[in-house]
Amino acid sequence: MESNLTKLGSSLKVPIVQELAKEKLKTVPSRYIRVDHDHHHRSNISSLPEIHVIDMQNLFDPDSMDSELGKLHNACQEWGFFQLINHGVDSEIMETMKLEIQEFFNLPLEEKNKYYQETGDIEGYGQAFVISEEQKLDWADMFYIVTLPTHLRKPHLIPKLPAKFR
Repeated sequence: MESNLTKLGSSLKVPIVQELAKEKLKTVPSRYIRVDHDHHHRSNISSLPEIHVIDMQNLFDPDSMDSELGKLHNACQEWGFFQLINHGVDSEIMETMKLEIQEFFNLPLEEKNKYYQETGDIEGYGQAFVISEEQKLDWADMFYIVTLPTHLRKPHLIPKLPAKFR
């Protein structure tokens, strides 16, 4: 399993979305427009599907485990993500982490570029799994890093990160 973790792939370098957003573009660049998605404007947000909420306590409760596992399976299959509640992580810790992540993305581009993905790797700042120049892109930048197990950490990334984010 760990050998698979060390070979997560690589990503082509693409424009930084935060920088594109600063430009006074008249249209969204075509690489960020997905014609395969429903583009109808939804004025009534109540018609949008709800994000799945998974209760971690229910995953350990014999009376609700099967039902909650079914919800988790469905969320992973249909959405690819979900909200996890009752996980035991203090809300103050989560809010602090969100602020620290925001501080990282608010750094000047020159500072964030110190953490840009190296050639042949997906870890770092940028976008992951970009494999062709024609590929549609997400309108987002990301910072991706493997933290555990510790021997898989990238020494060029973690020590250079701002102390609070590290």
